[in-house]
Amino acid sequence: MTGTNSADKRRFLVLHDYGMGGAWWWVHARSARDVLETFAWVEVVTDPEAVARFEHDGLEEVDIEASLMPPGLEGLRAKRDAQRGCEGFGALADRDIVYLRRRWDEEDDEAVVHLMEVGSDGRRIRQVELAEDGTALRSGPDDWPFNPPIVDLFDPALADQEISRAEFEDQWIHADRVEPDA
Repeated sequence: MTGTNSADKRRFLVLHDYGMGGAWWWVHARSARDVLETFAWVEVVTDPEAVARFEHDGLEEVDIEASLMPPGLEGLRAKRDAQRGCEGFGALADRDIVYLRRRWDEEDDEAVVHLMEVGSDGRRIRQVELAEDGTALRSGPDDWPFNPPIVDLFDPALADQEISRAEFEDQWIHADRVEPDA
């Protein structure tokens, strides 16, 4: 393990899930929140089966205060360092559920606004897609082939994208259900 004084630290299983795969590390830190505040786009995995699976798997171990990080983790630390001083940093962290309005401009399609109900892990719970033509489609986890974290709740840019639960629920109720592929 690369590190410094670890007397008051515990070992956390940390995942950077990038959708079709992920990178895993053991990080020695004082708390799970310290891990999330130090590295962008990671989650602390607490599922006992996942922890047991990696217990003796030879994952790289690092102290959160180490000057050098393993490949991949260093870039996530640099990203978080750049965000830390920005207005809105961490404003949505520590919430069980957050409601967001995000605009995506698809390359082949028209621009779509996504209203999302997001859990504390950054994964979508429910979503409404609002197209420019007024079409509204709602979907949930059963409609998605996979559901990686879609937002990092410490990201300062998210603070301006927050909407109320009432706004989300109003759109959810009026949206059409996504039809499963036949």
